[in-house]
Amino acid sequence: MATEVEKWVEEQARLAEPSQIYWCDGSEEEAHRLIEIGMKEEKIDGQPIFYELNQKSYPKSFLHRSHPTDVARTEHLTYISFPEKEMAGPNNNWMDPKKAKALLKELSSGCMKGRTMYVLPYTMGHPDSPLAKACIQITDNTYVAVSMRIMTRLGKHALEKIGPSSNFVKGFHSLGDLNPNRRFIMHFPEENLVWSIGSGYGGNALLGKKCFALRIASYQGLKEGWLAEHMIILGIEDPQGKITYLTAALPSASGKTNLALMEPSLPGYRIWTVGDDIAWMRLGEDGHLYAINPEYGFFGVAPGTSYLTNPNMMRTLKAGTFYPTLYTNVALNPLTNEPWWEGLNNPPSTLLDWRGQPWTAKSGAPAAHPNSRFTVCIKQCPTLTPEFENPQGVPISAIFFGSRRERTIPLILESFNWAQGVFLATIMGAETTAAATGAVGIVRRDPMAMLPFCGYNMADYFAHWLKMGKKMKNPPKIFFINWFRKDEAGRFLWPGFGNNIRALIWAIRRAQGDPSCGAEETPIGFVPKMEDLDLSGLNISQEHFRKLVKVNAQDWQEELADAEKFLSQFGNRLPLEICEELEKLKKRLF
Repeated sequence: MATEVEKWVEEQARLAEPSQIYWCDGSEEEAHRLIEIGMKEEKIDGQPIFYELNQKSYPKSFLHRSHPTDVARTEHLTYISFPEKEMAGPNNNWMDPKKAKALLKELSSGCMKGRTMYVLPYTMGHPDSPLAKACIQITDNTYVAVSMRIMTRLGKHALEKIGPSSNFVKGFHSLGDLNPNRRFIMHFPEENLVWSIGSGYGGNALLGKKCFALRIASYQGLKEGWLAEHMIILGIEDPQGKITYLTAALPSASGKTNLALMEPSLPGYRIWTVGDDIAWMRLGEDGHLYAINPEYGFFGVAPGTSYLTNPNMMRTLKAGTFYPTLYTNVALNPLTNEPWWEGLNNPPSTLLDWRGQPWTAKSGAPAAHPNSRFTVCIKQCPTLTPEFENPQGVPISAIFFGSRRERTIPLILESFNWAQGVFLATIMGAETTAAATGAVGIVRRDPMAMLPFCGYNMADYFAHWLKMGKKMKNPPKIFFINWFRKDEAGRFLWPGFGNNIRALIWAIRRAQGDPSCGAEETPIGFVPKMEDLDLSGLNISQEHFRKLVKVNAQDWQEELADAEKFLSQFGNRLPLEICEELEKLKKRLF
């Protein structure tokens, strides 16, 4: 008798009409076969799915070029489908479930004709974790099938976990005809279903990532009492060998992956990486907060990654211990057969751009797409914590929220308490990046770095955060960071990268209640005094430091005016505590 999984797959096959169905087992042998198919049989925009790179300098690595119109998340075509629009909230595009299903069925009818349907059974999180979720995705693209092997725990164990039950997350994906006008990424949180058609870009096609692990999982967390967050998880080991774990939410291009794999500038300190993108957090039996990384790989932005900015990521990319590593929409040096992107090193004399066209420094456009990516298994990471496979997760002592802002936000700030920290996180602002299609460099509100990823009304999400804090025995302290503040001449005030450890150490000492670690109180929270940070080896004057942590009332007047306008869209659904914290801050500032 067919299992619920088999019945669902058969139902999708009747709709999509693939030429054959292949059930993936997640083995390396299978990955080799899929790569071979992608190099010799499948094509996108007339080019093979995969191109083999220099195996000596970039072992087990392959180039992938997506369709030119399919290079980033398409937020305007991403929908949350609840029976009631109010449940999706003003932060999401909404479509009635019946209308959405009718549209998707029309677009998906026969969409896999002449193609293979790959069935991908996987789990998000260690299979034995209390938070682990079993999932099934179908796709008609080898890039997606191979990438899911890198990014998730893909294999028969997921089918065993599901067994005869219908308790699994469902993902339907097809390239369709890659027509942007026929491209939709639909989420049905009450059905644990994601349906994506018309895109092969990672964020739209690797459905275990943002689609499930954030949008669907955030709603699961609301119902089940845990948090699914767009956060890195890392441990900081001090010279005495004590490791303190923290999470940090930073929007794209705000130094998230660099922080997760940081090489500290201060001797005696070491970073242990748990994850660079997504954190699932639950309350332990002891009343403390624990976090797991539900993913198994890194899907990182290539431009700006180098041995100077993120040496540990470069070591991860070149480790060659897991098959394969993928590079998407980067440039190619045809003489060495190596990938290249802006910020890696000086551009070679001969390059093919991300579309495969000849490129020179006079071309007037970047050689690698600004949102070009690498996909690599986390097991290759030299800083991976030994606790990565701990199904219970790691205990969290501090939570950080970051922004990329030229002014207004201090280098580092400690909130007065949990409620005030949550409020400040609801009005976070960041400059837009190439990770989402649209204008670049515009400041937009991005609460908790979750605006594109919260799978339900964000007012309810804020309330969930407040409720979680009340449940905790000792809630982690909440901090805010901004490595990107500039002076009047437009120069960065802070050296960043490995030097960020200096600010994090202050925060950890504050979180641990170190009486010798001081702070200055401002209207928005506590900032460090110059003597509280180890600035040895840096040329930072007292005046320079004051600029780093200054809280300007006029800037904040503008900030709150814009933030209040943003929050007003949630109407009466906005938690009263958020409104109260806003009024308290106004009084302290003005």
